[in-house]
Amino acid sequence: METNLNKISHAVIGASIDVHRELGPGLLESVYRKCLARVLRDEGYQVEEEVYLNLTFRGEVVEERAFRIDLLVNDLVIVEVKSVETMKPLFSKQTLTYLKQTNKQLGLLINFNVSVLKEGINRIVNHFEE
Repeated sequence: METNLNKISHAVIGASIDVHRELGPGLLESVYRKCLARVLRDEGYQVEEEVYLNLTFRGEVVEERAFRIDLLVNDLVIVEVKSVETMKPLFSKQTLTYLKQTNKQLGLLINFNVSVLKEGINRIVNHFEE
């Protein structure tokens, strides 16, 4: 599975760079999310947008539709899209929470509001026990 995660991660980053190169910084997150989803679908990936998650606590759902994932690629990689001046530690924690709630291993937190996109890419790993 690790190879598959790396392949998807690489594709998401490449597609993000393409989107950023074409659109530049400063647009709404929804614009980047839709364009990134389009590029990934064109490349043959299964992409779900705005996936709602229930909040599970102690094995029970305590709130339905409590969270919203921006993109879920091939049901394996969570992508959170941002377009902000400053990345806050909260964003990484939020992405990690999504990983834990879905029992997924890898998330990408991407801020498109930067001059060079590689400065806006953060890889978040859920070190869960199987």
